[in-house]
Amino acid sequence: MIRFLASLALLSVAGCTSIPVATPTQPDAPSLAPRPYVQVRHPDWAKSAVLYQINTRQFTEEGTFAAAEKELPRLKDLGVDILWLMPINPIGEKNRKGTLGSPYSVKDYYGVNPEFGTLEDLKSFVDAAHALGMHVILDWVANHTAPDNPLVTEHPDWYETDWKGDFHPTPWTDWYDIIDLDYSQTDLREYMAGAMEYWVREAGVDGFRCDVAGYVPVDFWDDVRARLDAIKPVFMLAEWDTRDLHQHAFDATYAWAWKDAARDIAEGKSDAGRMTSLMQRHLGSWPHDAYQMIYTENHDQNAWEGTPREFYGDALDTFMTLQFVMDGIQLIHNGQEAGNEHRLAFFERDPIIWRASPQATLIRTLIHLKKANPALWNGAAGGPYEPVVTDNGKQIVSFARRKDGNTVIALFNLSAEPASFTITDGPVDGTYTDFQTGGEMTLSLSSAKPMTLPAWGFHVLLSGSKND
Repeated sequence: MIRFLASLALLSVAGCTSIPVATPTQPDAPSLAPRPYVQVRHPDWAKSAVLYQINTRQFTEEGTFAAAEKELPRLKDLGVDILWLMPINPIGEKNRKGTLGSPYSVKDYYGVNPEFGTLEDLKSFVDAAHALGMHVILDWVANHTAPDNPLVTEHPDWYETDWKGDFHPTPWTDWYDIIDLDYSQTDLREYMAGAMEYWVREAGVDGFRCDVAGYVPVDFWDDVRARLDAIKPVFMLAEWDTRDLHQHAFDATYAWAWKDAARDIAEGKSDAGRMTSLMQRHLGSWPHDAYQMIYTENHDQNAWEGTPREFYGDALDTFMTLQFVMDGIQLIHNGQEAGNEHRLAFFERDPIIWRASPQATLIRTLIHLKKANPALWNGAAGGPYEPVVTDNGKQIVSFARRKDGNTVIALFNLSAEPASFTITDGPVDGTYTDFQTGGEMTLSLSSAKPMTLPAWGFHVLLSGSKND
């Protein structure tokens, strides 16, 4: 202690004490200055984009690209921007599941599934989407192939084997219709990258949604992204949820934790504090420019777990609204705008029953909400979470997002009972327009008054909205 005090005395000048700042002792020592974690350059058209997933087999009565192309004006009117086509490649026949098989059992990476049409039909779909200002990404299955993919006999060394020396599905799964690839093989990596480049060049697609991306080495994805961006700016979505994929490879990953939390809260298994904890984790550990895909339904959830209405119940519209004001890129699954309450078959033909539904109006309105408010845009193009604190954290989720003079205040009752609360802290002072009612609401911390929201009720309050 005496030595420490003596050191401070030596540093004191005119009664002021300063702490020395260490400098690198080696001239080539790395800088410790902060730098962005995300090195991916998002395409400009992705900054306020909303994704729409198309299961070509079920999207239309015909189940073809040509029939889907006719629906593009409707999708444009809905407001979606990036169309994700589930796998378009021919499907394996060996160990096939069901009559038609899983589109994730790929028999030919350079082919088009004749069930959907031809390469020219796909090109026509992509060109028509581009003409309407939308973009198209393909579902890409890099982790595994069908057991009867020609690569099995042409390059057996490109596949993993089990303790018996046999090809095998992904361990501890029931994916008996696929076998895993071995990414320690450089030639496999070259082949797979070349196939992805082919679809960008030949069909004009704008990127990929990559199935079980976490099962494929990150360095492969890093290299592929660089190759694809050399052709044109692409958008890459990983079916995974770790931030390492965002540094050099992917624009977006899945917000699985959000979906799980929303479902548990809707079913009464968790309270609003669960969602607040997710925001805290996101703000504290997730790079702001790394998009997480938020959704209430996708093909897995619909086919295996049931439709959103089955487990969200009366809370569905609340969580659909919440997903559009939280920090992330939103996904709409085909059929949601029709209020689809039917579990779509995965290995058989089971076309969506299209009908007029209030869900279409809600989705269209929510997409407009996002685009008109830069605070709600994706990643660094939008505003990060800012805590709005209340005295009722078990029922109320509350936060602000601000960007370029635009402010969005979100106040959500995530419970099946009315909730009373008072705002105690946060950047809320001001007069806002209520998203639902169009009326004005003034908030003031210095004279905060108790507020009440009905079961699953919410206020989304806006200031400085832009015309899109």
